[in-house]
Amino acid sequence: MQTVRWVKRPTAYLESCRMRYGDVFTMRLMHEGTWVLFSHPEAVKQIFTGSPEVFHAGEANSILAPVLGSHSVLVLDERPHMVQRKLMLPAFHGERMHRYRELIADVASRELSLWPRREAVALAPRMQALTLEVIMRAVFGVREADRLEELRRRLRAFLDATSNPRVWAVLVLLGPERGVGTAPFRRALGRVDAVIYDEIRRRREAPDLQERDDILSMLLGARHEDGSPMTDAELRDELMTLLVAGHETTASALSWALERLVRHPHKLERLRTEALAGGDEYVDAVAKETLRLRPILPLVVRRLTEPVAIAGHELPAGTTVACCIYLMHRRPEVYPDPGAFRPERFLEQPAGTYTWIPFGGGVRRCLGGSFAMFEMKTVLQTLAASASLAPADPRAEHVRRRAITFVPERGAEVVVGDAVAPAGEKVAA
Repeated sequence: MQTVRWVKRPTAYLESCRMRYGDVFTMRLMHEGTWVLFSHPEAVKQIFTGSPEVFHAGEANSILAPVLGSHSVLVLDERPHMVQRKLMLPAFHGERMHRYRELIADVASRELSLWPRREAVALAPRMQALTLEVIMRAVFGVREADRLEELRRRLRAFLDATSNPRVWAVLVLLGPERGVGTAPFRRALGRVDAVIYDEIRRRREAPDLQERDDILSMLLGARHEDGSPMTDAELRDELMTLLVAGHETTASALSWALERLVRHPHKLERLRTEALAGGDEYVDAVAKETLRLRPILPLVVRRLTEPVAIAGHELPAGTTVACCIYLMHRRPEVYPDPGAFRPERFLEQPAGTYTWIPFGGGVRRCLGGSFAMFEMKTVLQTLAASASLAPADPRAEHVRRRAITFVPERGAEVVVGDAVAPAGEKVAA
């Protein structure tokens, strides 16, 4: 019954558990064992700052290994994790990210030009197309039109398969290890692996490798402490990690941001005014408030390798402990009127290290978190400055589960009006 509630109505289930049991409660799920959830800042701090030798994130994420691979930074612990993380960090340096601003804005503008005018359009699939295009260009660095189309087709098929409700029903019933071994899943994964390995081979042979600034090219130049390059298997696993972790999540976050903004037109107008003026303070607050109010992932987990006392509870080795992002972000003493969409709160007070946790925290904080925020802000500014948007339905969209992410139930439906000029005059769409 807990599994059914967790799958069908996750946010209502979390809220009812906190109302009944408080800041700490146990959740037991099929094939997952016992999870202990925490949503108090002090407990979250203890988990995030705890020894990586005791709080294993990679072990807790082992469900992802059959897809991401054994070299993925998400499924490694202790020294192997730090070694792999060190290789990837330069790709997400602030200066390097800013090189992608024009690329992201161009992708967003092209995407906007395809949207029908003056009729309802669901933004969720459009945001998925947009973020996939950014990944293909910024992460994989593919430029040729035919290669882009082939990569787009295979990645889209794989991502659709991994988020298909029927596939996830099989995973819930059979368990992750047996579920990912099914023939349809393996076929979809095999097709993606083939195109990724082919792209790695092509890039190794590219004469302009040193001049390219995409993440794959950068990783090809990375070196281990002994001077050896990353293997094809390592590169494949990290590229798959960036694809799986950075596509659906960012697309959903953008969908939620626009779903909220169109129902608060004065906030959308403030965002548009700032974007046209070249500022970025308010868009940063909008992105943070979206991820606070509508976190894409509800939990971040660790598995204990030895007994630990957290928030007065003695927990044995082998327990999975989870910082509950959703409940942490709705604490009224931290966020007054927590159910309200109010970006201004992040202009009044900066985000707390242990109270705003959409990307986790500590040494396991999401490597791509800064890139995701940068992409969100660039896309939101581009769209806000270029088109008028209104809700297709005045009713707010509730949370619906799509695989492991939380998405708008109607796909963030909006009506797109004529493009808007800087002076506020209508221009041709």
